[in-house]
Amino acid sequence: MEITNVMEYEEIAKQKLPKMVFDYYASGAEDQWTLKENRNAFSRILFRPRILIDVSKIDTSTTVLGFNISMPIMIAPTAMQKMAHPEGEYATARAASAAGTIMTLSSWATSSVEEVASTGPGIRFFQLYVYKDRNIVVQLVKRAERAGFKAIALTVDTPRLGRREADIKNRFTLPPFLTLKNFEGLNLGKMDKTDDSGLASYVAGQVDRSLSWKDVKWLQKITKLPILVKGVLTAEDTRIAIECGVAGIIVSNHGARQLDYVPATITALEEVVRAAQGRVPVFLDGGVRRGTDVFKALALGASGIFIGRPVLFSLAAEGEAGVKKVLQMLRDEFELTMALSGCRSLKEITRDHIVTDWDAPRIAPRL
Repeated sequence: MEITNVMEYEEIAKQKLPKMVFDYYASGAEDQWTLKENRNAFSRILFRPRILIDVSKIDTSTTVLGFNISMPIMIAPTAMQKMAHPEGEYATARAASAAGTIMTLSSWATSSVEEVASTGPGIRFFQLYVYKDRNIVVQLVKRAERAGFKAIALTVDTPRLGRREADIKNRFTLPPFLTLKNFEGLNLGKMDKTDDSGLASYVAGQVDRSLSWKDVKWLQKITKLPILVKGVLTAEDTRIAIECGVAGIIVSNHGARQLDYVPATITALEEVVRAAQGRVPVFLDGGVRRGTDVFKALALGASGIFIGRPVLFSLAAEGEAGVKKVLQMLRDEFELTMALSGCRSLKEITRDHIVTDWDAPRIAPRL
């Protein structure tokens, strides 16, 4: 079967992966309302394309935190990628580098920061969970720095793990032949099997529930790397994050895996962008499956987007080649959307190119 869009990889992954693994990657929290809404909300944004503009040359390139990348499409942190494919994070790192874009490595990767760095050149960010033992956090951040990672994406929406009922039913745990490689030497690389979700038990035991804004300041003291705050959904938290000196904000609901019935990230985006007032870049993750989605996010003020599940599903289906294809398909669709909307560069994409169902009704011009 010829793959013609990103979404087709999900069904292939479902057929190839063990049920426990596929369910872990694919499912959301509780009723999974937000999981569906992350996709559905994009369909409530329509284009207002401009015509008769010379679009013979289109430039999708941009800069993120001063780094030049080929397109505003980056890879979000997703845990335990070797459950999807034996090459796991190695394959994803190589695919991102080949595409000229950024990969974010999860704290809970099945390949260490050093192993990912060994795959060759590339711009990489490190996603951080703050453990109760702060010495572990200091060690991990220092290792990411030494391995050439360029920023820290601090996940702030997980003081406790969301209730993911598929994982409870499946008694989810990391397969015995894999470890959380960044923690292997610290005796924290394994996950016990429990009568619940093994990951939920692991998080309850290790992740610091007392994490607060003062810890963003603490993190700035232990690293010179820029810090992105991942998991912001409101104007209030945007303003506090900027006061704390963060380098950027990722509007994220954790792939709808934490608190159900929060808005889709594309719905929350504009509130965050307005509150940021251009002081820091705002990025989006959650629900992006088309190049049209990327354009809509940029029209609403995002500086770029991150994709998660499409990487996992394509990795499961075709390894490194699958991830490369996902990035290429999204780039091609995005470039086409730009052309058909009359935009030759990212700076030409504006709010006037879209209309949303939450806009005030437009007054039709008198004829």
